[in-house]
Amino acid sequence: MSPVLTEHEPAYLTVQRSGGLDATVSRAMTELQNCRACPRDCGVDRSGQDPTLCRIGRYVRVAAAFPHFGEEDCLRGTRGSGTIFFSSCNLRCVFCQNWDISSAPTGRELDAFGLADLMLALQEAGCHNINLVTPEHVAPHIVEALAVAIPDGLRIPLVYNTSAYDGLTSLRLMDGLVDIFMPDFKFWAPETSRRLARAREYPQVARAAIAEMHRQVGDLQLGPDGVARRGLLVRHLVMPGQGEETAAILQWLAEEISPNTYVNIMDQYRPDHRVSGHPRYVDIDRRVSRDEVDAAFVAARRAGLWRLDRRP
Repeated sequence: MSPVLTEHEPAYLTVQRSGGLDATVSRAMTELQNCRACPRDCGVDRSGQDPTLCRIGRYVRVAAAFPHFGEEDCLRGTRGSGTIFFSSCNLRCVFCQNWDISSAPTGRELDAFGLADLMLALQEAGCHNINLVTPEHVAPHIVEALAVAIPDGLRIPLVYNTSAYDGLTSLRLMDGLVDIFMPDFKFWAPETSRRLARAREYPQVARAAIAEMHRQVGDLQLGPDGVARRGLLVRHLVMPGQGEETAAILQWLAEEISPNTYVNIMDQYRPDHRVSGHPRYVDIDRRVSRDEVDAAFVAARRAGLWRLDRRP
């Protein structure tokens, strides 16, 4: 049976009561001045709006925010997951399905007060949680906004929805603030990561990041209503011809993280962005087959994983 929490309050309230939130904000703002927010280690002063690979300076850009009913059942519940899509991304996935917002700083520019207001509005709309999508490059900004939103009444769990290409510095800023980490572990082989996401070190970074996430929040725990309250939820996108990498990722999760890891094996890959018709990516220029998806579930169960989700 899945672990059930009968009572739970968001972790950030403990940090606030202890007086530790101001110190975390101070660390976050200092790190913006010599940015190591993600593994790209740009080292630029983003407090002065210097350009970076992510092209996000002092303030975040939000492409969209709404109650999301397409997420996992344990996140969306009956009232939706309060999703905030941040613009830009620190990966360069050639197949990105959100390339229009991941490859450019589109959307509304918001300071800490604007982002806090957005979180509170989603809570007011009845959402079960605040779901921060692609937050890797804006972790310091999120901390700053939380310092505004929490005293103003934020009381629902935070979901940190990432590509797993996270810097440990950023993740440690989130220690005690995030309730649910949701990384998408994409690739196992460095050469695959280099070719498809311009990040050869991605597998090593993802393993370290997911281990740190699990250290902070443990296995996923649900409330009596079936909605997630705290813990780790891992996504994995099945891709054409990469069954061996999928099996390696699932085996690692079972052996090195926990056999109780909640894993969403996703089948919605399609050849998008730079892939369709490009001779360099002919191997992934198709949708995944039903056999490939079924094989991923077989590999998961063989590894000892049992908390599996098949929602796209």
